[in-house]
Amino acid sequence: MSDSNSTEMPLLSHLIELRTRLLRSVLVIVIIFIALAAFANELYQWLSQPLVEQLPENSTLIATDVTAPLFAPFKLAFVASVFIAMPFVLHQAWLFISPGLYKHEKSFAIPLLISSIILFYAGIAFAYFIIFPIIFGFLSSIGPEGVNYLPDINSVLSIALKLFFAFGLAFEIPIATMLLIWSGLVSHEKLANTRPYMVVGIFIFAMLLTPPDMISQILLAIPMWILFELGLIFAKAYSPKKANDSEYNEDTETENS
Repeated sequence: MSDSNSTEMPLLSHLIELRTRLLRSVLVIVIIFIALAAFANELYQWLSQPLVEQLPENSTLIATDVTAPLFAPFKLAFVASVFIAMPFVLHQAWLFISPGLYKHEKSFAIPLLISSIILFYAGIAFAYFIIFPIIFGFLSSIGPEGVNYLPDINSVLSIALKLFFAFGLAFEIPIATMLLIWSGLVSHEKLANTRPYMVVGIFIFAMLLTPPDMISQILLAIPMWILFELGLIFAKAYSPKKANDSEYNEDTETENS
């Protein structure tokens, strides 16, 4: 451990600090949720806008559950609160674990943490502005004639949240690639040589997440492939292990002394 005081901290103190970090995170989420709850209906209208714009004439969203008009917007407001509070939550997690890290580990953990947050938000934005219009346009146009397309608001919310999580996680591919290489679990050359299998896996993953049309599948698979290649490039261009060997030695010497 880089901080000798943290090693001497009793277990109870660690648990108290963990509780404090969790309570602060929950408090921030609750505060944001209270602020968003007043605009829950407007938030849902914004979420469903890409679908509403694609609906056939005389079609509209419906609520088939008695409580759906109340709980669907509030559920969205709560999930949005968690998304918005995510940087603060991760910062609290970082404050809890960082005293136990070496200096050279902190030097690359912070950029990775910031990058992962930005990429997750980028994945959500990509899903909303690029994927939603395509998927909802496709789904609203494939029904047989004579069928009135009336999407349920709970179903729309469920699909939207799944896509947000799926694309948010998919955009973490560069981070996962770099961590695999930097941790030594797999070498850069070996991971690069698995590229054909990775591409097949990416297209299968994209196929499972998108409607059964080639356009939306390709729209997800190509960015994932590009992000995988970027992860390989960055992992090769910068090696924290080599760059921080001297810092690691200094940390070890300091700890031994």
